[in-house]
Amino acid sequence: MTTPRIGLIGVGLMGHGIALNIARKGFALTVLEHPGNQPLETLQSLGVASVASLKELAAGVDVLVLCVTGSPQVEAILLGEEGALASLRRGAVVIDCSTALPESTERVAAIANAAGIRIIDAPMTRTPKEAAEGRLNLLVGGDAAVLEECLPILRSFAENVTHTGAVGTGHRMKLLHNYVSLGAVALISEAAACAFRGQVSPEVFVDVLAKGGGGGVALERLRPYLLEGDTSGLQFFMGNALKDMGYYVAMARDTNAVQDIADAVHDTYACAVADAGHEALVPKLVTTLQRGVGFCQ
Repeated sequence: MTTPRIGLIGVGLMGHGIALNIARKGFALTVLEHPGNQPLETLQSLGVASVASLKELAAGVDVLVLCVTGSPQVEAILLGEEGALASLRRGAVVIDCSTALPESTERVAAIANAAGIRIIDAPMTRTPKEAAEGRLNLLVGGDAAVLEECLPILRSFAENVTHTGAVGTGHRMKLLHNYVSLGAVALISEAAACAFRGQVSPEVFVDVLAKGGGGGVALERLRPYLLEGDTSGLQFFMGNALKDMGYYVAMARDTNAVQDIADAVHDTYACAVADAGHEALVPKLVTTLQRGVGFCQ
């Protein structure tokens, strides 16, 4: 695959940055036109093509990158009546950058392999800012030889690429990561709500945590909102946080793991979505929690 033709589905907040960096590295890229995309003008100015048909996109590429919401979307794209697996050539590679259920990933990979299509799951961490800068972290599950073949593509938009093991382990590690990350954000948000109701100033709250055991990435992403009401430090929808926590709880249940804390974090985001809406950004969890006990009822 010296000059692979690449297709990308999902030019959203993260996918736009991925597409931008793939194009800047000189790869031939085609994206699927659909309502969830960010504006395509910048990509088109770099020579990126677009098509309206999934069948046409899949038939014309060697590598298909998916950057969609979760397992239902991945399954619909690959396995539907007009799905991509029916149009991709034998030997093609699917790189799934979504956050998905590992069980679904393993099942889809088995179907793809039977059709001669290779799949690696490569979910990402970090934010749209790092996506635009080509500095994502990728957690890659799948055959090491396929990963090696795809490394030039992956490194066009990622700073760190970690091979996590067999197919599905990338998505398992992503759910573990997001549980810890979203759990830390929920913990700090609840503490901040308590602090502000008790007349502790945001400046004091942030300063003390940052100098002690509360310091870290979660606090820094919340800092702009805690001090200035600015959500730009964590541009992640509350509904996606709830989806990811739902996936984590399902994974924990399937492996008979302890999940008491995870259940509480999940329920916190469920209440926040009910209160503020699916597209509220996660930093607004602080304000939602300030409404106090019973806000979800």
